[in-house]
Amino acid sequence: MMPTSDELRFLKAWLGAPLRTASVTPSSRHLAALITREVGPRTGPVLELGPGTGVFTSALMMRGVAERDITLVEACDDFIPHLRARFPGARVLHMDARGVGDALRGDAQPLGAVISGLPLLSMPPWTVAAILRACFTRLRPGGAFYQFTYTTRCPVHPVLLRRVGLTAEKVGTTLRNIPPASVYRLSRTGPH
Repeated sequence: MMPTSDELRFLKAWLGAPLRTASVTPSSRHLAALITREVGPRTGPVLELGPGTGVFTSALMMRGVAERDITLVEACDDFIPHLRARFPGARVLHMDARGVGDALRGDAQPLGAVISGLPLLSMPPWTVAAILRACFTRLRPGGAFYQFTYTTRCPVHPVLLRRVGLTAEKVGTTLRNIPPASVYRLSRTGPH
């Protein structure tokens, strides 16, 4: 079977920066369905971190999220032209996820959800904390941050979760991804 253009794009990005891309292949439609399961048209604006080729973005749109309500934050140069062409109605920001709080500061409406394809386990804890704080600054009360992982535990250490005032709950696992993956929902521990 010949690889698709998305698979080739991912492999090229991984070869250029394996810790930043963290996978040699895009996520499966099964993982996309799992990570977007709790998101829909009433969620409000959605931020996607590390969209890669847009597998999760397509799943969000299939769930009824309007393309204009999606902001994609991607640091990898290789994915930007593809994302802009594939999702012309979405806002595509070419930047590091740590700066998302500043980039979204002028938005009138708070985010309803964050979908993350970032390789949090390959990042230092202070970087993960900065990303989480930036996202939760923009999330409305009751909004959630969805993160997938290839490991058997939440990719954000419990000590770090407590430090930034969050709790994690496993949404589910799919074996129909290479490798199998789990999704966690991060949310505020108290009223904010």
